[in-house]
Amino acid sequence: MIIYFLRHASAGESLDDPKKDEARGLDKEGIRQCTYVGKALAALNVTVDVIATSPLKRATQTASLVGNEVGFEGKLHKEDALRPEGTFTQFIEMIEKYRHHEAIMIVGHNPSETNFLARTISPSGKVRVDFKKGAVAKVVAESQGAQLHWMLTPKVARTLYETSADKVRPKTKRK
Repeated sequence: MIIYFLRHASAGESLDDPKKDEARGLDKEGIRQCTYVGKALAALNVTVDVIATSPLKRATQTASLVGNEVGFEGKLHKEDALRPEGTFTQFIEMIEKYRHHEAIMIVGHNPSETNFLARTISPSGKVRVDFKKGAVAKVVAESQGAQLHWMLTPKVARTLYETSADKVRPKTKRK
């Protein structure tokens, strides 16, 4: 099974009121991050069978925007296990529900998302991962264990996009 771990993109500052914070959406930078990461994933021919997301607005927006870029046409599965306070046990139970799929994308929050990624690739969880907002990591999980194949940050995705766009723009002749 391939698991794409995607941390929600930029959503500004946290709000003190938990209910209002759950409804906090992406900011302009977060929307841009989703576009660049989604385009990079599409260029890598990433396809997913399922997208599971935290029910919080910033996560569902990230899931939807990135999902659109990779051509995902299914419905988003809102999972409480992917909330910021989700536990690794809840995460494993959720993954078990989707085990018959070849590739899934999970969209969540820190600190739980980093914890889930670290413990998936190292059962001890003694792996340090700098999981930026909007970043995505590809993990291949097999019966012998799981392996991190790559991680892509929005900054790298943007640089790749801008570099490739420069190559396809027609050059103007200088006089």
